[in-house]
Amino acid sequence: MSDQIEQLRREIDALDDQLLALLNRRAALAGRIGTFKSGASAYRPERETEILRRVAERNPGPLPAERAAAVFREVISACRAMEAALRVAYLGPEGTFSEMALRKQFGHAVEAEPCASIDEVFRAAESGGAQFAVVPVENSTDGAVGRTLDLLLRTPLRICGEVALRVHQNLLRRASGAAAGLEGVRRVYSHPQSLAQCHGWLGAHLPLAERVPAASNGEAARLAAGAADACAIGPEIAAERYGLGVIAANIEDDANNRTRFLVLGAQAPEPTGRDATSLVMSAPNRPGAVHALLTPLAKHGVSMSRIESRPMRVGQWEYYFFVDLEGHRSDPPVAAALAELEQLAPLLRVLGSYPVAVT
Repeated sequence: MSDQIEQLRREIDALDDQLLALLNRRAALAGRIGTFKSGASAYRPERETEILRRVAERNPGPLPAERAAAVFREVISACRAMEAALRVAYLGPEGTFSEMALRKQFGHAVEAEPCASIDEVFRAAESGGAQFAVVPVENSTDGAVGRTLDLLLRTPLRICGEVALRVHQNLLRRASGAAAGLEGVRRVYSHPQSLAQCHGWLGAHLPLAERVPAASNGEAARLAAGAADACAIGPEIAAERYGLGVIAANIEDDANNRTRFLVLGAQAPEPTGRDATSLVMSAPNRPGAVHALLTPLAKHGVSMSRIESRPMRVGQWEYYFFVDLEGHRSDPPVAAALAELEQLAPLLRVLGSYPVAVT
């Protein structure tokens, strides 16, 4: 048995040597491409998305497609960093789902800048302090993030990518007390949304524990790290950041809970064949106005995946409508529908066309 294990390890070592040589060969080729970009951004969301889609589709296993894509994400990130350093702003602090979304999209070879509010995330990218920003826009359980929608109305930034993140909530306790499990837990810290998403589990397993809202899951983990009788709810990344142990995993009440994030920057990605277009428009204050705005979409066969209304704040009962369409703005059906919408809507602004998230 030991001889067989040793032989297999030698084969793994040989494969590792080949992988290392191939990785460096790939990095050299990426570096050569960078010399021809003439100052263009090293981050090309459409190209990176195409690579990850190809990896997922061609992966023969046994490595799961999601894991294979994660490995290639880091390879892309490392090669991209050889071209240029990227700074990406996100809603902090460290150890939150926003940081997880950033890493899923950009990998670890970028400088991540945590910001205290969504407003600050936008400002960081608008001022040039960061090249890109990652902001939450909707949750499958809690709905749209209103502040993100409001700021999209005014920003010069474009949507150039999206991230769909599966939200797994975990009960975290400092490492010295993790072996005790739930015994002695008197308080549970977390963001109010996370507390709500785990209401059923908490009621069944910690009915007497005080539920204490925190500004973020990262802040909750920091607080729990300093108290022997407290836990936090949050992602595994928060446990890693603050030296906590996971004493109960996946405690969210909705197993399909997801959060969608937008990547904002100055780029306008080229079409990939699986794209989305986001826009905002207003409707005149008269009967049937919204129906009239949707007619061009049906006429040209353009599918609408989402519509969200927000008050204009300039008059009573007047609204902006945020719409997500299937397809790129340069696709003929989408382009034709947008041309007609421009004639009908008092305000129409295309917020960006971008590759659909790799899931």
